[in-house]
Amino acid sequence: MNAVEINYTFRRLPSAATLEKWVASTPDGFVFAVKANMRITHILKLKNAEQSTELFLKMIDPLRTSRRLGPILFQLAPTFKRDDEVLENYLKLLPGDLRYAFEFRHASWLADPVYEILGRSNVSLCLAESEKLEIPKVITADFVYSRLRKADYTKEMMAAIEGQTREQLAAGRDVFAFFKHEEDPHGALYAEDLLARF
Repeated sequence: MNAVEINYTFRRLPSAATLEKWVASTPDGFVFAVKANMRITHILKLKNAEQSTELFLKMIDPLRTSRRLGPILFQLAPTFKRDDEVLENYLKLLPGDLRYAFEFRHASWLADPVYEILGRSNVSLCLAESEKLEIPKVITADFVYSRLRKADYTKEMMAAIEGQTREQLAAGRDVFAFFKHEEDPHGALYAEDLLARF
């Protein structure tokens, strides 16, 4: 399936009209992976976040009801250190019929007990890679969420990404792979290249 990752929802809550416009301008089957609002991940740091989570889910409901909502990405702040209890308690707030991925940006989270917590809730460890931090390729859900954030990918690197994607698809998992696209068009070209291989 084709998809795009939406960063817009990190900074502001979208209007229903905006989401309906997105749906109308994309083909059937196209889905939107949305980034959870920064109030949840950066300000509250998953604590006492019931109302903010409920509001966020309500605001993205037009994508959900049109069956165009992909996974929701929770990107934690780089200063947010590991807290298993906070993570477990937060995951209990999330409706079980949606897909979620967590991107940890502090190395303390990269531990087996955290992977087990995610696995119990079928939440994907976001396989993010950049020049700063590379997440171990640990699969914790029935789908894979990858953020490919390096500036350049060689032919060999693209071949490796293709191989890993084929392996996960063969195991029955959906794969959501997003290249960095903020500064220049290279990410979109890499994404087209990868999509054309399948």
